[in-house]
Amino acid sequence: MSSSGFSSQSDDEDSDSSQKGSHESQKMSGEVHSHLEESIRPYIDLIDTLRSVGIHKDLALPTIVVIGDQSSGKSSVLEALSGVALPRGSGIVTRCPLELRLKKVPAVSWKAVITYSKKTDESVNLFAGPIKTSKLAYGKVAQSTHNEKKIEFTDPSLVEEHVAAAQNELAGKGVGICDELITLEIMSPDVCDLTLIDLPGIARVPVEGQPEDIGKQIKRLIMKYIKKLETINLVVVPCNTDIATTEALKMAQEVDPEGKRTLAILTKPDLVDKGTEKSILAIVHNKVIPLSKGYIMVKCRGQQQINEAVPLEEAAQMERDFFQSHDHYRCLLKDDKVTIKCLAIKLTQELVEHIKSSLPQLQEHIRNQLWNVKKALKGCEAGPPEDPKGAKEFLIETLNGFNEKIKSLLSGAPKNGNSLISQMRVEFRKWNDYLNSTKPSFNNSKELSENYRGRELPGFSNFIIFEKILQDRVAKLKDQAIDLLNVIRDIIIKQFTDVVSESFQNYNVLQNITKDKISYIQLNQQEKAEQRISEQFKMENWIFTQDPIFLKVLSEITNQTFSEKELPVFDKQCKYSQMLEAYYEIVVQRLANQLPLMITFYMLQETARLLSTDIMKLLEKSDVRELLSEASDVSRRRKDLRERLTRLSSATNTINNFLND
Repeated sequence: MSSSGFSSQSDDEDSDSSQKGSHESQKMSGEVHSHLEESIRPYIDLIDTLRSVGIHKDLALPTIVVIGDQSSGKSSVLEALSGVALPRGSGIVTRCPLELRLKKVPAVSWKAVITYSKKTDESVNLFAGPIKTSKLAYGKVAQSTHNEKKIEFTDPSLVEEHVAAAQNELAGKGVGICDELITLEIMSPDVCDLTLIDLPGIARVPVEGQPEDIGKQIKRLIMKYIKKLETINLVVVPCNTDIATTEALKMAQEVDPEGKRTLAILTKPDLVDKGTEKSILAIVHNKVIPLSKGYIMVKCRGQQQINEAVPLEEAAQMERDFFQSHDHYRCLLKDDKVTIKCLAIKLTQELVEHIKSSLPQLQEHIRNQLWNVKKALKGCEAGPPEDPKGAKEFLIETLNGFNEKIKSLLSGAPKNGNSLISQMRVEFRKWNDYLNSTKPSFNNSKELSENYRGRELPGFSNFIIFEKILQDRVAKLKDQAIDLLNVIRDIIIKQFTDVVSESFQNYNVLQNITKDKISYIQLNQQEKAEQRISEQFKMENWIFTQDPIFLKVLSEITNQTFSEKELPVFDKQCKYSQMLEAYYEIVVQRLANQLPLMITFYMLQETARLLSTDIMKLLEKSDVRELLSEASDVSRRRKDLRERLTRLSSATNTINNFLND
């Protein structure tokens, strides 16, 4: 008899016909499940293998994640699926993500392997001592690379203690949680082929010893898994609670509002108040909160059955008897919407279909990441030669490469989708818009005349008034011009610094020297630009423009035609404000062009020229090796890239072999 109840004999029915029907139904179901086993195991093995090589660190894998509020019956469901007892108790029992791999292996005795990465950070107060429980001594502990701990054992009764010990080592003894994954692989002829990940139950109120934000920590961990499009969310909901207020289902709806990735398990149907059974049936029939993957109801061992040590196989038979004899829920049996067995088959089918549909995209993601890692690793490993001559040539090549990138910036070539020149143009356009916004200010000539009136009697014009008004107006533009200079300076420094980081990413000394040069040159160039801007505004105090230019603008403003021949009667025919407006328009056009040209010349062109010349002077230094000394984190980055390359290459080979078989 199966430990999980998947191979149990038919129930005792009240009539021979019922018993015969049950036998035939179970035989047919067994044949279907046997056929499924042959076709589904390779797909589940594929994802298990990919996760084993660590590819989940680089991208999301198709998986089923189990979530639920505390005391929702989550542990009981997992026990019924796996056939083994998992950690139980009040409060948070699952304190680390637990990947449960169930493998149906015919003609093999029960065996389990628990694997997790050991914590090595001494600053974290974790339990890291030897396992004290004498029973655990029967487990074979194998220490693998990368601080991975693997324990093999053949006694099902040790599962709970091994999982608890792993959680204590990763999350510390007590009530804390940890993101580190624990993998429990169970191989037996009596389990279904399935892999899923169990997450901590959602806590509403912290208990003694828990941090105040334990609820937020758990939700953050859950959200990390369920928000991924590659994840099927398996939500455990007790029948005796209001499904609409269940926190786990709320979280699932938040990331999957259409319910396409969500399957709900209804537990504890025996605790439903009499008279509310029809409302439960409405939920199962997808009429309350619709989910495309639907609902399945199960009845696992209750606390009394656990206390009485009722075997899981007997509990599975009792579950079927409960539904068979229930007036309201009996109808769900024929629809395969009840029992752990139906749940196991449903989950397996859903997972395999999900893997099949995700495989092309998964393969493409791995291919793209592999290409990027190879490219990054190539740049990381292309270090300088050891001999002085080779090092000098390498330095020349590196510095030339830097100068080429700087020239590329000046040419307007896009960098990260946005060129330096285009960024500067945006700011210059803002400067132009600002200048234009200051123009509508000369429309009240009477007020202007009174404010600026000199000794003249009414009817006389005074050029000093004209000059003073314009000088005051133009002077107000200077602060904004300096602001423009500062903004452009920041853009240029950012772009140049990015080129430094890109060109000398492995060489801190070169980076620091070049960044210092950029700062020094920019500081000097900014002083020159500020001086030039100040001179420009001093020149603007001298009110001047060519007569034809002034008359042309004035004609455009007044819609009248003026020429130099009409100058003797000019002052009588034109309004004072229009003359001011005409000249100010000329000033705006002059400054709109002149300042961007000035700033571009000093801050960009001259900076690039001086920097390119100055950077090549580094070749005159004798300490080439010091200039090319690698940054301290380069080795760590190289190690990380190599590990990623190994994982991605292994994943590529695994998928290729799978597709070619």
